[in-house]
Amino acid sequence: MIRIGILGAAKIAPKAIIEPARRRTDCRVVAVAARDAGRAASYAEEHGIQHVAGSYDALIAREDIDLIYNALPPNRHADLSIAALKAGKAVLCEKPFAMNADEAALMQKAAIEADRPLVEAFHYRFHPAFLHALGHVRSGHVGKILSMEAAFSVPIPYRPGELRHTLEAGGGALMDLGTYCIHMVRTMAGAEPSVASAECHCDRPGVDISTHARLVFPGDVTASIMTSMSETVSRRIQLHIEGTSGSLTFNNPIHPYLGHKVILQQRGQPDRTETIPGDSTYDYQLAHMIDVLAGRAEPLTGGADAVANMRVIDAIYRSAGLQPRGAEQAP
Repeated sequence: MIRIGILGAAKIAPKAIIEPARRRTDCRVVAVAARDAGRAASYAEEHGIQHVAGSYDALIAREDIDLIYNALPPNRHADLSIAALKAGKAVLCEKPFAMNADEAALMQKAAIEADRPLVEAFHYRFHPAFLHALGHVRSGHVGKILSMEAAFSVPIPYRPGELRHTLEAGGGALMDLGTYCIHMVRTMAGAEPSVASAECHCDRPGVDISTHARLVFPGDVTASIMTSMSETVSRRIQLHIEGTSGSLTFNNPIHPYLGHKVILQQRGQPDRTETIPGDSTYDYQLAHMIDVLAGRAEPLTGGADAVANMRVIDAIYRSAGLQPRGAEQAP
């Protein structure tokens, strides 16, 4: 039985870990901690969690926890994930992995030294629909990749305290939404890009409300990243890949269980529109985490992959004239 502790009384946790755990018999959520003890108690009662830890450190120190789910904002990912690893816990850490690549590298180092899994919660990556689309590309069904476009835009209106609009917490459209786009094109390319150009629009100092970047992979493969959380933007979640012998368009690759299409166009053949059955992306994410803990699988995310993803985010910000997250607070 894998016993799970949650850092943060987060809105994402019920669908990301609490409900998927209830649907399994080999794991359960046993404790939660939040910055405010009263909120943690209310959260535990609402979601049927037996124990409330008095602090984040107290939760990490509990002997009845095997896996820590770090649902806190990015500015608390590195210190608390590292503390959990040093305490002998495995960690499932929300995306983006850290505030910047330097923090991510420290997290990777801690995981290696502790010999404990540290997985980044890119839930889409584990779903059969994405694995199916990836299989098309890796099998050469579109030929050699020429270009890619990844878009993730969803309105996230500003309000006081909204973390995704708060620089110190690691806010910004690229950090919250665009990190998926970067991860998707890196995964499809199976390589690391350089940043050719980038533009960020900020309505508050340092916090990008929208970002557009052009990446270049080895072999002159280009990728366009488009992301926005402007309250005026239309919802758009799509991945498109052009190859030498066809193309693939994946509508809603992030939450395919809520409806998606994989459209494969191959020269000389009829177009194919596919939907791949599957449960919630979070169910597959938890299943993967448990397989990793049991030694049945190697982590698909985290480690070097997570550090590389943060390097691209940092480079995009620098190219657009902004500082990577955390750097603006550095002495």
